[in-house]
Amino acid sequence: MPYVVNSDCVLCGACVSGCECGAISEGETQCRIDPDICIECGTCEANCPSQAIGFVEETVAAVGTPA
Repeated sequence: MPYVVNSDCVLCGACVSGCECGAISEGETQCRIDPDICIECGTCEANCPSQAIGFVEETVAAVGTPA
């Protein structure tokens, strides 16, 4: 899930109304992006007035692998 909403979200709804594919919904404390619906267009990040949405590179950490 490359785009994520952090705790700076103020539930203003700008990302929800601007999401062309309907991937964002409002929760009790912040909005949530559904990774199965998101097309990674970046509109939500651009529309967020509190800069609470960001692109996160997915990384895979090997657990238990000797260093």
